Amino acid sequence: MTEKITRQGPLVAIGGAEDKTAEAVILQQVLEMSDADAPVVGVITTASSVPDDVFPGYADVFARLGASETLDVRIRTRAHADEQKFVDMIDRCDVVFISGGDQMRLTNTMGGCRTLDAIRRRREAGAVVAGTSAGAACQSATMVYGGPSDDSLRKGAVKMSAGFGLVQDNVIIDTHFLERGRFSRLMEVGATNPEYIGIGLGEDAAVLFSDGIVHSFGPGHVVIVDSSQITGSNVYDLHDGEAVSVSNVIMHALVDGYGYSLSDRRVLTPQELGASKTERNVAHN
Repeated sequence: MTEKITRQGPLVAIGGAEDKTAEAVILQQVLEMSDADAPVVGVITTASSVPDDVFPGYADVFARLGASETLDVRIRTRAHADEQKFVDMIDRCDVVFISGGDQMRLTNTMGGCRTLDAIRRRREAGAVVAGTSAGAACQSATMVYGGPSDDSLRKGAVKMSAGFGLVQDNVIIDTHFLERGRFSRLMEVGATNPEYIGIGLGEDAAVLFSDGIVHSFGPGHVVIVDSSQITGSNVYDLHDGEAVSVSNVIMHALVDGYGYSLSDRRVLTPQELGASKTERNVAHN
């Protein structure tokens, strides 16, 4: 008897304010990543202070796009995050979707709890895990949770904490990136931690993490901030709050169809991504 091999499920990060009307391009693609014909979607609204406003919008759009059911995974406290009923709901999901809000509320509520273990387990079994805004920022092992948009290029200006660690350790994600002018946030992160690859997600833009490649999709922009080649910075001579100088930060702007190799630290064109996909399919067959 041949043992069935299950691939880890897709992981998607969305920059926030994704379209829920008309074609809802990003959310449609998220559903299409599931192996299920009519997937069960679980919407986790923990990050939001107004879940009664947030959940119905997602329930409507996912139903319209073909979900068989949308579950309201209303985890509001750490006690909830350990309750069996919520674990059971997540175990039913073909797609786990984490909404926006406050990422510190999200990690404080679910970190180290059984529902987070259930999310990881479902992804290992092939389910899609996706998040928008706070639900995207929390996916990295180290998470940005604060810092002014207008002047974050100062030592200590960007606040970081532990995230859920769903994506590889040297990636850090910021959201609403262009719309809120957050370039200096990832530049400050890179000046103090050059090993990080910063992924700045614009609104209505998304990335799929797959086999060490960041695939960009949706109408918006994805900005890659690579600080591994910086040639100089004054950050180690500064006190907190003083202005940072940093040289040779590399940035790339990706649109739908482009990708980025996390191992090679290079942009991949749609043609290159198409070729690599064909090669993987041939090898798989």
